[in-house]
Amino acid sequence: MSILSRVARAIDGFNERIGAMIRWLTLVMVLVGAATAVLRYSSRGLGLSFNLTPQTELQWYLFSLIFLLGAAYGLRHDVHVRVDVLYSELNPKKRAWIDLIGHVLFLIPFCIVMLYVSWPAVQNSWSIREMSPDPGGLPRYPIKMVILLSFVLLVGQGYSQILKQVSILRGDGEQQPPTVDSQHEVGP
Repeated sequence: MSILSRVARAIDGFNERIGAMIRWLTLVMVLVGAATAVLRYSSRGLGLSFNLTPQTELQWYLFSLIFLLGAAYGLRHDVHVRVDVLYSELNPKKRAWIDLIGHVLFLIPFCIVMLYVSWPAVQNSWSIREMSPDPGGLPRYPIKMVILLSFVLLVGQGYSQILKQVSILRGDGEQQPPTVDSQHEVGP
């Protein structure tokens, strides 16, 4: 196994662990949402008033974690949206070329621009220890840091995908699996 393959596998393995964490965060998010709804409606029925701002914001923060951290995991498993009119009919080398060009010309530059644009806002948020504007709300600065982390993970996974595409083009890489649509075709 070449050094490039080992680097790609290490990045893939890290994002797999992030994906496993996201599965649990999804369950926690659903439970927090259900508990918040039960508290909101049961407190009204009992004539009580609870401040549910922290629970509501926690639910949004969990959703943000799932969405932001899941981007690299989604790229790893090739489940991002694509116009798959011709792609699924192409041979693995042509698919590798399309993916390689897309990652090099679009994904990596986009992530770098987003890191550059996001940095000042995240830095400012941390410097002032930004809080929610709502009474009893959660701190905003930790979740804003996840914006940067998500693009770092996405760049890393993008490089892993590039290494795998180069390996396929050189003829020593594993062939790409079929696209998601062809794996889940609906029968007649």
